Amino acid sequence: MDSLIQTITVYALPVLFGITLHEAAHGYVARLFGDPTAYLAGRVSVNPVRHIDPIGTIVVPLVLLFSTKLLGGAGLLFGWAKPVPVDWGRLRNPKRDMLWVALAGPASNLIMAVIWAVGLRLLAEGGATQDNFWVQMTVAGIQINLVLMALNLLPLPPLDGGRIVFSLLPARMAWQYSRIEPYGMLIIILLMITGALWVFLQPLLALGQAIIRWFL
Repeated sequence: MDSLIQTITVYALPVLFGITLHEAAHGYVARLFGDPTAYLAGRVSVNPVRHIDPIGTIVVPLVLLFSTKLLGGAGLLFGWAKPVPVDWGRLRNPKRDMLWVALAGPASNLIMAVIWAVGLRLLAEGGATQDNFWVQMTVAGIQINLVLMALNLLPLPPLDGGRIVFSLLPARMAWQYSRIEPYGMLIIILLMITGALWVFLQPLLALGQAIIRWFL
């Protein structure tokens, strides 16, 4: 139980900010490209409370963490925040601008991973060891944000990667591609259950890790 509580305290802030600032980034970039919907709803904010989904941000991550820890695993974390409202039709060029709005989320996770990496480097230079609580939190921050970046870049709607692919495809192909969206989350869950998800995430994780190494 002590180990579980320690894991929760180490991962709480990285998960909370990783998920919620991801959503805020979407709203911020949407406003830049002409859609103030998220801004008017108060969702372009660094305040995590504005983005918390009670189920996706709190209940699901805690249940997964408890169950996988009790089964002897390393502890699985997965969750989501309330999606930021984006009115694609209000963007100045909806199909083109969709790419930048979608890319903002994963980009914010990469930036946060870099910030955590800089923090880890400063702690290491100050003589902190691997057992140090703050060292463990910075490592968790790097891991969580790289996973969120990689997961959201998968080219599967409704993930950000799916929006990016939609934006890049010719109009007719894009609309045909978007018909996958109602089944997107089911596909993700199946990939997670079978373990195939990590196979698809590995190239994106490797890219993120290569970038992070520049700051360590």
